Amino acid sequence: MNKILLIATLLIISLGASAQRFAYVDTKYILDNIPEYESAQKQLNIITTEWQDEIEALYTDIEKLYKEYEVEKVILSDELKRKREEEILAKEKEVKELQKKYFGTNGELFMKRQELIKPIQDNVFNAVKEISENGNYAVIFDVASGMGILFNDPKYDKSDEVLEKLGYQN
Repeated sequence: MNKILLIATLLIISLGASAQRFAYVDTKYILDNIPEYESAQKQLNIITTEWQDEIEALYTDIEKLYKEYEVEKVILSDELKRKREEEILAKEKEVKELQKKYFGTNGELFMKRQELIKPIQDNVFNAVKEISENGNYAVIFDVASGMGILFNDPKYDKSDEVLEKLGYQN
């Protein structure tokens, strides 16, 4: 669907304005050449690993409680069985809530990513916009997204120009 939409857009643009200028950038290449981005990614990976380890440890504890319960279930009264089951379920619920807190839609990982990565992406976008305005480009495509570009001529690649605008050298 995206490829069809892209092709249709390109056809309409090329038919309607043959004098328009086009260029492309590779945002993956750009971001990979920004040290702050690499540092931010490393920070996010460390945080993610710590949180995953914490959650796995809690699930291991729950599994241990459940196994102990299964072994002792035969000798427990109905009231103690119910109490143990409720305890296990409560711990499972706690871990799921923690997991949601860390990795949920608006969780701490999302917020940390917004804090560390978004400013860098905004700078890249602003540099691309400035290049587009200064170069009178009608459209600048991002080849990193793989939107069905079958061929791209390197002479129209503005990725290094974006890096220069941001103060980085390849």
